[in-house]
Amino acid sequence: MNLSRRSFLQQQGMGIGSLALAWLLQQEQAAAKLKNISKEAAVFDLRPKTPHHPPTAKAMISLFQHGGPSHMDLTDPKPELTRFDGTDYQEEVGYSSVKEASKKLMGTRWKFSKHGECGTEFSELLPEIASIADDICLVRSMHTGANGHEVSIRYFHGGIPGVLGRAHLASWLLYGLGSETQDLPAYMVLTDPGGHPVDGINNWSSGFMPALFQGTVLRPKEPRILNLQAPAHLRGRPQQQSLEFLQTLNRRHADRFPGADDLEARIASYELAARMQTSAREALDISRETKATHELYGLNDETTREYGTRCLIARRLVERGVRFVQLFLAGQPWDNHSNIGTSLPSVCRRTDKPAAALVKDLKQRGMLDEVIVHWGGEIGRLPVTQNQGAPEKHGRDHNGQGFSIWLAGGGIKPGMVHGATDDFGHRAIENVVTPNDYQATLMHLFGLKWDELLFNHAGREEIITAGRKATVVKEILC
Repeated sequence: MNLSRRSFLQQQGMGIGSLALAWLLQQEQAAAKLKNISKEAAVFDLRPKTPHHPPTAKAMISLFQHGGPSHMDLTDPKPELTRFDGTDYQEEVGYSSVKEASKKLMGTRWKFSKHGECGTEFSELLPEIASIADDICLVRSMHTGANGHEVSIRYFHGGIPGVLGRAHLASWLLYGLGSETQDLPAYMVLTDPGGHPVDGINNWSSGFMPALFQGTVLRPKEPRILNLQAPAHLRGRPQQQSLEFLQTLNRRHADRFPGADDLEARIASYELAARMQTSAREALDISRETKATHELYGLNDETTREYGTRCLIARRLVERGVRFVQLFLAGQPWDNHSNIGTSLPSVCRRTDKPAAALVKDLKQRGMLDEVIVHWGGEIGRLPVTQNQGAPEKHGRDHNGQGFSIWLAGGGIKPGMVHGATDDFGHRAIENVVTPNDYQATLMHLFGLKWDELLFNHAGREEIITAGRKATVVKEILC
């Protein structure tokens, strides 16, 4: 019987699992792209590569907050906005929801206070993040210049506002640096049990790069990897014999095609699947963590348990050599067009403690020096109210002209605020930072020159910003 390697995998029920199989198929797709390319062309793999200069960061965890957190209610206090609450705003406003547009200024409903030795002010809605004020750099001058969700998300992830088909920042890091682990995918995505975020799978696409550089998605609920454990009757020696037989088929096939580097890469990827049977189960087993760690992440509280679990898994993944981990929320929960008085506190209660716990945990384990943590959305909110009827139902519309994110670890200067918006929080006016600056700065921390890491796509040398202006924000670096 002529039994192919793929048929063997499909028929034997060896517990390789959907996640591993997806990863293998990504590598096969990458190999297929190379099939008709000359031998002089680059062969893509995830073997460790030498950076352009010594890095300060080796891994990154991005806590992406889809929808646009309201900075004037969370991270950027505006006394003047509160002072002129209810009066007409005298400047031009770029609305995205014209139907409920308003010129009435709306001050925050929540109190701000200073925290840490640095004295950074945070809203009472973020008490746990406020407790790590001395460990983070708060950037209050982000600017996309666009008010839409997808256009700004794609700008952050792919380098150009609104354009599909671009490679994600993480894909560029994998392309430039490879992977530090051969037992787990190098770029992993932790999605929400409620569903995908706005813009769906585009959030972790490798775009024009080979598929092995795209994000590998874990299931949002247990079991996070289906069929990873082999059936009882195949465990132990029977499975080992099956794997040895598969390896014999692989080597026989490779001997028929000597010098086929892409084939060797595919064989290596099947070996990765076997290793994942042990490494993935161990990495995802949070029962190994102490009671104190579970409490730190809020796993004993129904409100924070789900997001806290994913934050803890993210730490365990980077601890085991995963290069980039990204957490997403379903839909766009920070998109508070209405009922901001209840909707904003709700999403803060869910995410505040786990996000802060991640930074605290990394720090106490001595990992924060080499792991970057990012928290932020694609836009912010406007200083004017979006009229939804009764005052208690009011919210805020989109604002890409000025908003906040924060970063910690991996060479980021802690306990500081960078940049500023105007007195009403509408526009970034001091030390403006664009998503391209953000990308250039992160690449620098990983030891890469953002404008010298080139990828040939359709005969054109691509860089992460597609030729757009970018600057490494040296003021926020240690």
